[in-house]
Amino acid sequence: MVGKIELITKYFDNLSSTQESQLSRLYDLYIEWNQKINVISRKDIDQLYLRHVLHSLAISKYISFRPDTSVLDLGTGGGFPGIPLAILHPEANFLMIDGRSKKIKVVSAVIETLSLRNAKALPKRSEDIKMKFDFVTARAVTRLDKLIPLSLRLVHEKHRNAIPNGLLALKGGTLGEEIKEVEKQHHIESKAISDYFEEDYFDQKYILYIQV
Repeated sequence: MVGKIELITKYFDNLSSTQESQLSRLYDLYIEWNQKINVISRKDIDQLYLRHVLHSLAISKYISFRPDTSVLDLGTGGGFPGIPLAILHPEANFLMIDGRSKKIKVVSAVIETLSLRNAKALPKRSEDIKMKFDFVTARAVTRLDKLIPLSLRLVHEKHRNAIPNGLLALKGGTLGEEIKEVEKQHHIESKAISDYFEEDYFDQKYILYIQV
């Protein structure tokens, strides 16, 4: 599977040649950058397409972003889920932010190399962002009681997609306690990623949708 995208085309069989090319180049790009700046753990890099790319694209099974949808990827780290989502949704617009400028340097370089015209990366924290978006995405950033207020203030209420605007969080493990802490104040929907992908890695991994 190293350097291959068969795992992606297994679940997304309508990719354009451009999308296939962009996805195929991710492995070599991250291998090269990881030697300079550690953005993906060494134990994970050989599982890039499973643990990072396909995991990110679970969101694309949950929602297909309509043209001109704006998405903020909060705490993007090495560019996940933002970069795979930007590849799969070329007519939506993605801003990826992270307070760690070294990681944003890598993300920006990947965006430029892949010519992702619908994506941009900035070394900023959520508190620095003034504009609003249709959706905020986050992958293993922080607990829901902290993540929700950070995110929902950046989401506007003019809806353009099949579901209302909100937060789309990728989280794993036992989430009952986290959800219980916030479910009285917010509408939360939990979707098991294992409903989409059969690999054992996705057991106990979820998409959490919190409506604005």
